[in-house]
Amino acid sequence: MSVINTANINTIWASLIIEELIRCGIDYFCVSPGSRSTPLAVAVANHKKARSFIHFDERGSAFHALGYAAATKKAACVITTSGTAVANLFPAVIETAKKKLPLIILTADRPPELRFTGANQTIDQVKIFGDYTNWFFDMPAPSTDCAPEFVLTTMGQAVAKANGYPKGPVHLNCMFREPLAPLNDKNNYDKYLTTLKTWQKNQTPFTIYTQSQIVPEEETIQMAAKCLKKAKQGIIVTGKLADEHEQAVVLKLSEKLNWPILPDISSGLRLGCSHPNVMTHFDLALSTGTFNTDKPDCVLHLGGRITSKRFYAYIERVKPEHYITVLNHPLRNDPLHTVTLRIQGKVKTACQQLLKSCSQRSDHKKLALWQKVNKAVSEKLIHMFAETTTVTEPTVCRSLSCLLPKNSNLLLGNSLSIREMDSYADAGGASVTVSANRGASGIDGTIATACGFIEGSNQPTTLLLGDLSFLYDLNSLDMINRLQKPLIIIVFNNDGGGIFSFLPVANEKKFFETYFGTPHGRTFENIAKTFKIMYASPENIQDFESIYQEFSKNKQSVIIELKTQRDENRKWQTQIQSALKTKS
Repeated sequence: MSVINTANINTIWASLIIEELIRCGIDYFCVSPGSRSTPLAVAVANHKKARSFIHFDERGSAFHALGYAAATKKAACVITTSGTAVANLFPAVIETAKKKLPLIILTADRPPELRFTGANQTIDQVKIFGDYTNWFFDMPAPSTDCAPEFVLTTMGQAVAKANGYPKGPVHLNCMFREPLAPLNDKNNYDKYLTTLKTWQKNQTPFTIYTQSQIVPEEETIQMAAKCLKKAKQGIIVTGKLADEHEQAVVLKLSEKLNWPILPDISSGLRLGCSHPNVMTHFDLALSTGTFNTDKPDCVLHLGGRITSKRFYAYIERVKPEHYITVLNHPLRNDPLHTVTLRIQGKVKTACQQLLKSCSQRSDHKKLALWQKVNKAVSEKLIHMFAETTTVTEPTVCRSLSCLLPKNSNLLLGNSLSIREMDSYADAGGASVTVSANRGASGIDGTIATACGFIEGSNQPTTLLLGDLSFLYDLNSLDMINRLQKPLIIIVFNNDGGGIFSFLPVANEKKFFETYFGTPHGRTFENIAKTFKIMYASPENIQDFESIYQEFSKNKQSVIIELKTQRDENRKWQTQIQSALKTKS
């Protein structure tokens, strides 16, 4: 049976677009309803292999696709109608580009004769996302004047560009004339499609793209190995690592070098990792004062940027002689302008090459110092958290890190949530997949991203975020009851922008609350009722732990609202850091 709907030329092209995307491995479609995109939506609806998630809000739909890509490392396809629907994709496009994730965007548009004419719901969609896309193509309105092979090869090119180096979003702006519905125009298109007979019989893409692997040159590895050998003291810093195999080879390299690992919360080495070389509390360790005069002469930074501001302040202060980065893309990751050697390639491959080129080091004095301070910080935190049952943001982060079930995900909102989990989480719980939108670090689309992550991973997920992030993405709560697995949302409601309380502007009492604290006075129980989601608001840590475990065990989605005070949160964290400075 033909995969092509031959009702009219629009349905033919739309069928070819969706079929070829699916053959290229893109089978998950995030669709927002609209009129001009009707041919594309109908093609998805009619395809047996297409999986779709329908959401009325284009911004949320795009972030959902981002979450799916973050979980699978595979592109989803976003389909929207014309006009401001397209503009609503922009925040997610930026985040996807910054995170180097693949994404296919199909936006419907008017044909040339209706552009710049005042036609309804028409804006200039050409290159609307600027340099944030790997590729833009303005698809002409369907016509028999263009061979059908043109449609297929364009789709193949789009997927190849999305999966290139670096990975990123691709925008195809698809013009359609009316009729937009699959109405039979009674034309015979057999001759037009005759050249596709072989393609229709096969299940493979029209054009097969092979991907080349970027392997660091031996000369580059030897340059890095020379720096590592000469270094009297060094540290390994890990941003986001690809998987457990990458994590394992990083641990082996640290053992060979006898260097401490400073792991970001997203690295896979921060939670559930008991390796003695991993400094789980390095962020707080840097606040103790112990390392104020300590100067590593070599830093090996594996993966992307990390969350800890203290680390970057430390590096800016000590200015190591060598700062080596390993990234799987050619773009700069050097906010302090300290990088002396950058290696392009997969972290796993580069570390395996370095393992062969480096000899076993016996000196472990600096590693022992890091281990001593890390242990002291950990013990102090255990003591301080044991003394309180109050719901505070640090105590919840500590508790949650011990409760997360195996084979689950933790999604972290930006602003304070990710920083607090990075600082205060215990390493003794389960090792779970951690993700966050740290490309542009915005607070938009966080709930939608978590929903997409669930659909991509098919695993239960916990989302920790602040009240402003929650309010910013309320529309995406509509997705939750359609998810394959449960989503537990833990929201810190401190009635405003908590992170600003930690900044110098907090001292400007005259205008701080109005312009930065921005209290909203909202609570979230009725919001949960509106979207038919379970709700809880525990008043102490024991209740929080009990409620979280209950919903986790019963595999139910829930919104857990934790009411905290911004001033108290700042004071509590200041007390922790003061205690560490005097006792570590």
